[in-house]
Amino acid sequence: MGHAGRVRPARDPHPDSLTRLLGGRRSALDTTAPAVAFGLGWGLAGRSVAWGAGAALVAGVVAAVLRWRSGGRPVAALLGLLGVAVAVLVALRTGRAEDFFLTQLLSNVASALLWTVSILVRRPLLGLVVGGVLGQRTAWRRDRGLVRAYGLASWVWVAQYAVRIGVFVPLYLAGEIAGLVAARVALSWPLVALCVAVSGVVLVRALPEGHPGLRHPVSE
Repeated sequence: MGHAGRVRPARDPHPDSLTRLLGGRRSALDTTAPAVAFGLGWGLAGRSVAWGAGAALVAGVVAAVLRWRSGGRPVAALLGLLGVAVAVLVALRTGRAEDFFLTQLLSNVASALLWTVSILVRRPLLGLVVGGVLGQRTAWRRDRGLVRAYGLASWVWVAQYAVRIGVFVPLYLAGEIAGLVAARVALSWPLVALCVAVSGVVLVRALPEGHPGLRHPVSE
């Protein structure tokens, strides 16, 4: 039994370092700023979708610039801004403030389905993400212990999206803008932090006894 995909000698990631690998608090907070700005603009301007959309775009641009200047990837900053722009266009097109949150809702539905399918076909997305960050390419997929551990931990991420869907759908159908904004904030960084911590614990505990760790997949 040999070792493959060794990157560099380092201590195996624990749940807190998994947070660092998968993206920290800043990216999650960036996604909430446009939603809060939309809610404030919409409410303060007499429930004007146009003012809410404008406020969201400004917040999105500021968040993208700050993310880029703080060392974030330009592509990530642009994709975040693109997501805000699409949400704004949908709301302006329909004239319904709640539709600003429609793309986020649909994104969570798609993500839940994608993560579920990836687990069922034994290509868990958590393994693809972490393995990619660690520079392992597909080496982890030859390690049955890692595949199983990544699969179990990925169910935590499916649960995260399911929680969001369960909260967002009733609020969206009721047109509760304040509730949608509050849910967007509460289910952003706090939920992501909990998800990363729990999935990190599940991942480490699911590894076979004596396994060298995430950074050292075993070729079987």
